[in-house]
Amino acid sequence: MDAPTLQPRITHEVANQPPPCTGGNAWASDAVLRAAVAREGGGWIEPRAHALGELVADERMQRLAAQANRYAPELRTHDPSGRRIDAVEYHPAYHELMGLALGAGLHSLAWTAAREGAFVARAALNYLWNQGENGTACPVTMTFAAVHVLRKEPALAQAWEARLLAEAYDPRPLPVVEKRAATVGMAMTEKQGGSDLRANATRAESAGGGAYLLTGHKWFCSAPMSDGFLTLARTEGGLSCLLVPRSLDDGTRNPLLIQRLKDKLGNRSNASAEIEYDGTWARRVGEEGRGIATIIEMAHLTRFDIVVANAGMMRAALAQALHHCAHRSAFGRRLAEQPLMRNVLADLALEWEAATLLAFRLARAFDRQADERERLLARIVTPVAKYWACKRINAFAVEAMECLGGSGYVEESALARLYREAPVNGIWEGSGNVISLDVLRSIEKEPACLDAFFDELAEAAAAEPRLARLADALKAELAEGGTLEARARRVVEEMAVAMQAALMARHAAPCRGRRVHRDAAGGRLGRLFRHAPGAHRLRLSARSRAAAGVKEP
Repeated sequence: MDAPTLQPRITHEVANQPPPCTGGNAWASDAVLRAAVAREGGGWIEPRAHALGELVADERMQRLAAQANRYAPELRTHDPSGRRIDAVEYHPAYHELMGLALGAGLHSLAWTAAREGAFVARAALNYLWNQGENGTACPVTMTFAAVHVLRKEPALAQAWEARLLAEAYDPRPLPVVEKRAATVGMAMTEKQGGSDLRANATRAESAGGGAYLLTGHKWFCSAPMSDGFLTLARTEGGLSCLLVPRSLDDGTRNPLLIQRLKDKLGNRSNASAEIEYDGTWARRVGEEGRGIATIIEMAHLTRFDIVVANAGMMRAALAQALHHCAHRSAFGRRLAEQPLMRNVLADLALEWEAATLLAFRLARAFDRQADERERLLARIVTPVAKYWACKRINAFAVEAMECLGGSGYVEESALARLYREAPVNGIWEGSGNVISLDVLRSIEKEPACLDAFFDELAEAAAAEPRLARLADALKAELAEGGTLEARARRVVEEMAVAMQAALMARHAAPCRGRRVHRDAAGGRLGRLFRHAPGAHRLRLSARSRAAAGVKEP
């Protein structure tokens, strides 16, 4: 007797699921970004930004990002013959992403574009890239910032700068003079000190001619397969900044020993390591004994990049939330038509827009460092914006994930990766307390920073009484002294909110600007997303309106 034939059974059909959030163009669809870049002087970047915007929105980029983060770097301390190699092996997707990022000039454009608005234009590329993949942004931004520091030593600049500025990627472990392109990492903190760099114990013994031999341990080395590393060590003259090449000029390995890779919460495509120096050759960068001051100049630029990156990450999270809510239905209506969800989406859009305006106003200040007022503004706004952007991206990512429900919590969702990426920028280059205290140090060292800051608020405050009252209250808060250090985080938050409110008042549509400075004056910014009446009526960008179904007021 023949066995019965089993027929396949269909137990369900796939319905009410959004299509993949791919396609389009992250530059062309972002009216807020394009307006900010043009206003602040970098509109000439449009052809290159348009090409990058298409790449970032493409399924190829999303696939590469997912692969580079799922298949984390692995450490190979020795080759099969037992020779020490200290190599970090990456998934091919990581190398492809690095080639795309460096090939687009993300690391170099601010230095190579001999025209006004170079920092703004490069910031546009950085903003777009961080909508696609964040781990590769770490070596990119360190390479960008290292150029400024290495210019302190003409001999080092001559050997390294052309390779650091090349729009190419060359991962081969060769002496820098033999490479088509080079990257730079950082190795600053030690386990006994962390952010307290003055506690560093690594020793640097002079080898003559500005060279040193290092002995010590570094608790975090970012991007350990870079071609060079800026580091701190104690010379006879005190804590100094040095450059450690991965390969020596004769082609031999510099004894930089990778002890282990950090198993990080996020940022998994990018390796971070603990390393040992054991007679490791290095060259001094900057004045002996002035290592922290030298490296802070680099951190000033990397903190700026973090501000821009967070705005880009907000945009990516918002796009995912809008896309899902435009296609998913519940309780008889699309999510985008539900009043509470419309409130949330509108508030996310406001938060992202304010972050974007602040990032690109800061980029203009970096472009105009020859103007003393702009230099002072960049000095104080960089840590202010870094503090606030890093605090808000965490809440932003969570809320955007919640818009997707359980689908946002699984690793197949881009929001899961964004959520795990969100905290790292608030820790890297100074946690919230460190950054808040840096704002106070800026004010103490250069009191004129505050004049530049309040001058920036003046135009908007003159037209909006609530913002004027907020500025007056902030001045009084800063003038209290005494317990200012204990109040530093609150003061820095108020400074960030005031700056965003002023920028929204000047550059956003009137209904959005009024909402932000009303909430700023009422102390409501920084709380939950969002239950305020009328939030669902706020004007979003054209793409946001189309996706979310939000009508113009």
